[in-house]
Amino acid sequence: MANIRRNSCFLLSIAFAIGAAAQTTKPYTPPKTPWGDPDLQGVWPGNMGVPMQRPLNLGTRAELTDQEFAQKVEQAQRQAAVDSESPAASDSRPGIGPPSYWTERGKPTKQASLIVQPADGRLPPLTAEEQKLRKEARDGKGFTGEWRGEAARPDDLNLYYRCITRGLLGSVIPVVYNNGNQIIQSPGYVAIRNEMIHETRVIPLDGRPHVGSDIRTYMGDSRGHWDGNTLVIETTNLTDKDAIGSNGAGYPGDPGHHSADLKVVERLTRVDAETINYEATIDDPKTWTKPWTMRIVLKKDAHYDLLEYACHEGNYAMGDILSGARADEAAAKSK
Repeated sequence: MANIRRNSCFLLSIAFAIGAAAQTTKPYTPPKTPWGDPDLQGVWPGNMGVPMQRPLNLGTRAELTDQEFAQKVEQAQRQAAVDSESPAASDSRPGIGPPSYWTERGKPTKQASLIVQPADGRLPPLTAEEQKLRKEARDGKGFTGEWRGEAARPDDLNLYYRCITRGLLGSVIPVVYNNGNQIIQSPGYVAIRNEMIHETRVIPLDGRPHVGSDIRTYMGDSRGHWDGNTLVIETTNLTDKDAIGSNGAGYPGDPGHHSADLKVVERLTRVDAETINYEATIDDPKTWTKPWTMRIVLKKDAHYDLLEYACHEGNYAMGDILSGARADEAAAKSK
């Protein structure tokens, strides 16, 4: 009789443990809008500090070790001390960017790279067609991924320098500052507003087809639907003028440069009250030999104010670069 009681207690303890484990692993159920869609509304800034591509020495490790993370935290603390100094140091190098204390740094995380597929966290190999384009660009001068060309006219400068756009994914990827993303919902539509360059997409959810292939825009043509609690957005009809990453600059030769055949599938899943996992799969068979996926963790911030991005009004760099180029040309002729 005692053995039966002991066995019964043992079985009950196992059942209780299984039940407790099931409770802890139960998926998060997001709140619903009044019309029944999962509620993703709010301001969700992207977190700085995670590199696009994983350092080669990490291999297929998607997360940092405790020791690597501690080093990252220590580096962030040193950077915060530098940022707190508003006057420029006497030995600092001048540039066109803002003072360091303007720059958003984000919170250190263990995520090793934004790219999560392929497993090594690196961009897939380029196609032969894209390699040829990058080699022959700029009349055979090629591109190194960074602008070092002539400034004979405004359109020699990239789209970001000209305050035009950072493109679909360049507007989401957190860089430098102004990393706010706002989601607004209404029956049959989702609007996503990016703080940088102030792009806004209004995405229908009613199953309508994409616009005709002759219509091309920097932000593309987006169509959405719900897959359970995940918002899935497919975007086509893009141009080949911008780039993924590197501020969306758009040089042929930028590591994120793509063709007009690019298709992007975004998946936004609210995993808890304060977090959206944003994943984007990039499929462009003219540029990369296989699709690749990146993940950005978006954290809700009720105190974050999206500010006007008055880029054109303050774009002194444009005139300075062009006038500097003219001065260089005049000096060369006078020799």
